[in-house]
Amino acid sequence: MRALKTCIRAALVTGALASAVAVGPVAATAHAQSADHIVAGGTTPLAKEAAGLPKVSPSQLLKLAESQVGVRENALGGGTKFQAWYMSSPRAKETMARDGGALADYANAPWCDMFVSWVGNQLGIRPVMGWDAYTVAHARWFAQNNRWGAVPKPGAVVFFSWSGSKSIDGIDHVGFVIKDNGDGTIKTVEGNTGNGAVEIRTRPTSSVTGYGYPYYTASDSA
Repeated sequence: MRALKTCIRAALVTGALASAVAVGPVAATAHAQSADHIVAGGTTPLAKEAAGLPKVSPSQLLKLAESQVGVRENALGGGTKFQAWYMSSPRAKETMARDGGALADYANAPWCDMFVSWVGNQLGIRPVMGWDAYTVAHARWFAQNNRWGAVPKPGAVVFFSWSGSKSIDGIDHVGFVIKDNGDGTIKTVEGNTGNGAVEIRTRPTSSVTGYGYPYYTASDSA
């Protein structure tokens, strides 16, 4: 019987991670961002990182993410190009050193955040979007860079807690916001859904912990 998988952590995460990340919620110290904050501008720790990066807008990122709809994992929960890419990246060794386990463990690990990270890397904006296999750590990265808030803007990275927790420590899953439906729900594109695929979903905002705002280097035309 297949249980609904979440992306709260890569399968390799061991007890060593608990002590590594048990530093208390970050969300309380992060500034809530305005809807405009998703596009590069103003003073932010990522401003210098954005210099020289390709010009990428939220709609360009969503176009790539949505083009992956239908990519599916195998019976073991692996076999996706997102997991293969992550295992070949230098980030895998960094997160393995942080979280414990072996590199091979990523092969069949929950891959929602690997999907998100792959999209940013493909477009060349990884330094201003972050990359990780562990949703809690990725959300903390956004908060620490003052890119965390409560506005469901297209192109935002949305972090979910199925219990409705607003604590970063309670995050279970991650994807991208396509649009705010204006009725208490958002339209998203996510990897590693309960069906083991990249899918477009409608989610209630009550299950959202918060949003991470990539530092987009271009804006969409009105």
